[in-house]
Amino acid sequence: MEYLRLSRNKEEEIIERAIEVMLAGGVVAFPTETFYGLGVHYDNREALARLYELKRRPFEKAIPVIIGKREQVELLSGDVPEGAEGLMDKYWPGPLTIVLHAREGLQEFLTAGSGKVAVRIPGESFALRLAERAGFPFTATSANPSGVPPAQEAVEVLKYFGEGIELIVDGGATPGGMPSTIVEVTQKGLIILRKGVIRSPSLNAPMTQ
Repeated sequence: MEYLRLSRNKEEEIIERAIEVMLAGGVVAFPTETFYGLGVHYDNREALARLYELKRRPFEKAIPVIIGKREQVELLSGDVPEGAEGLMDKYWPGPLTIVLHAREGLQEFLTAGSGKVAVRIPGESFALRLAERAGFPFTATSANPSGVPPAQEAVEVLKYFGEGIELIVDGGATPGGMPSTIVEVTQKGLIILRKGVIRSPSLNAPMTQ
């Protein structure tokens, strides 16, 4: 296991290393704008299966994905409602995860057999800069075993997983608090699936957090 302490003059080097690890099928722990997340390449079946095992996560719970650019939504979903596009305009980058119809052939670990995928562009954080540079979607499930509080600091990730992951990026304490808000646009309107940082997301009103 590799443990890298984040600093301004080493960030580019650490981002490149994190990308290398994910492309090689490894698991990377990194700070987001809420908690630490665990990242693997979105299309690596073996890495995704291992991630479920690490977290002891029930298969019926899908794993969310982050991207660095709106264009990458097309890799995950071929059907984006107009309302969802509006939410992206208002809340991305930011802690709003949007559930979309999954593109055919997407790894079932990202959909849990639901035919849907949860995606966001993260807010200002190392996670955002990593996603922008990576050029591919990757997971951002919280860095904790299921049923245990999410890690707010890298030392907690180390305590939870130890040598079980390939790389931990220590960016200091994350803000913690609430996780990202999860929503879905349906024919009946906007449904909030998980309350989070953005308390009252709306399809029409100006952005409020």
